[in-house]
Amino acid sequence: MTERPPHHTPNRQLAALISEAGFSNAGLARRVDQLGIEHGLDLRYDKTSVTRWLRGQQPRGTTPALIAEVFTRRLGRRLSAQDLGLDACAPVYAGLEFASTPAEAVDIVSGLWRKDSGSHAELRKIAFTPAGLVVPSRDWLIGRPDERVAHGEQPADTVERVPVQGGRTSVPRQRQTERVDRTQGGRVTSGDIAALRSVGELFRALDHAYGGGHARQALVRYLEHEAEPMLRGTYGEAIGRRLFAAAADLTRLAGWTSYDIAAHGLAQRYFVQALRLSQAAGDRGYGAYVLVTMSRQAVYLGHGREAVQLARVAQQGVGSSVPPAVQALLHAAEARGHGVLSEVRACTAALARAERALEGARPGDDTPYWARFFDEAQLADELAHCHRDLQQFRAASQHAERSLQLRAAGFARSRLFCRVVLATARLGLGELEQACTLGAEAALQASEMRSARAHEYVRDFERRLEPYRDAAAVRGYRERVAALG
Repeated sequence: MTERPPHHTPNRQLAALISEAGFSNAGLARRVDQLGIEHGLDLRYDKTSVTRWLRGQQPRGTTPALIAEVFTRRLGRRLSAQDLGLDACAPVYAGLEFASTPAEAVDIVSGLWRKDSGSHAELRKIAFTPAGLVVPSRDWLIGRPDERVAHGEQPADTVERVPVQGGRTSVPRQRQTERVDRTQGGRVTSGDIAALRSVGELFRALDHAYGGGHARQALVRYLEHEAEPMLRGTYGEAIGRRLFAAAADLTRLAGWTSYDIAAHGLAQRYFVQALRLSQAAGDRGYGAYVLVTMSRQAVYLGHGREAVQLARVAQQGVGSSVPPAVQALLHAAEARGHGVLSEVRACTAALARAERALEGARPGDDTPYWARFFDEAQLADELAHCHRDLQQFRAASQHAERSLQLRAAGFARSRLFCRVVLATARLGLGELEQACTLGAEAALQASEMRSARAHEYVRDFERRLEPYRDAAAVRGYRERVAALG
């Protein structure tokens, strides 16, 4: 890598952080190289490179941001290139920051929306990083609530009363020192927020039925062209909280649909920003739901330990203040992490807590809209997945059958997942013909969806069929799937 001409001033900030982190020069270089690989960069730094940085040379391109991320992971606090005495640049980890203010959160998330387009396809290639889960979830857990989210309206201390000529009446006048926000849109109304909510329901229904790839790009464009101007518009505290809540929900959905098409690094960034927007909304319960979403992605990618930690942070963040269905959701998410880790006792205990919590749910209680999907059908689905992961195939089969009986047809992708779990359980029980019949039904459904997860579920089942590849039932399965084209 070509370096800029060296400065003559040693970089004492970097030296102090290297000492605090306990890195050797070679160790730091190796970690920067490894992080570069995650982003398709062949950097090849070594201990001599680090020595040059310490003498004052400035690395080019994205390297300062990579170095800052290495220290962020090691020290557990967010550090920028400037904190390391390095020149600032556009960070490759843009989107994983947990903003310090609502205004900064708007800047970060709107930047993601704008970059997430066909001309910036590299954003969708960014790798998922388990270490990127630690700082945002911790910041959400211990962060203080935002005292003020109003925008475009002048606080009391920036308005003065000016006498009107010829009388005692006065009118407000902005002080000349007040900075004008030239990017702000118009006044946000309750109708605007209702529209955001309606759009969310529409895209959610499309996602459930046809997969995340069906209308994901339209959702992101809507966020860019409609939600961003609202967030930069004029609103008071009450409307502002509701606006941030609606924006958090749509941003989480953008992450969910990105996750469904296997754009995992991008999804992770959307989830982190949805978490920050939920804090601006003052909605701890929804923040916990975002953490559960992040936990589910970690389960899917095989990061069971991180999945358990995220679920526990969510539980700790809301305590016992949330309705029974939400409690059940949080415990089920933890169970899924334990299942991936094959931790039988911990998984079983978390499932039991989820079952007990859901027993306390009542129709018409104060369950928020985003948790209403967590009903008996969903709990049976969670149980089926966990028992499959624990290779308890009889129980997995029973719970999967129950979930399919209870689950509404509109949740087509969830039904597909459950059907594959049932097929896998049948296979584990030695019922090869039934397993292949169920698997072929799921493959047909997957062929009609834009969902990388749906196709991956089917491929996982096919890998499990491999030991039986010469059996007549498996040959029949492959012929049926091949005919799907």
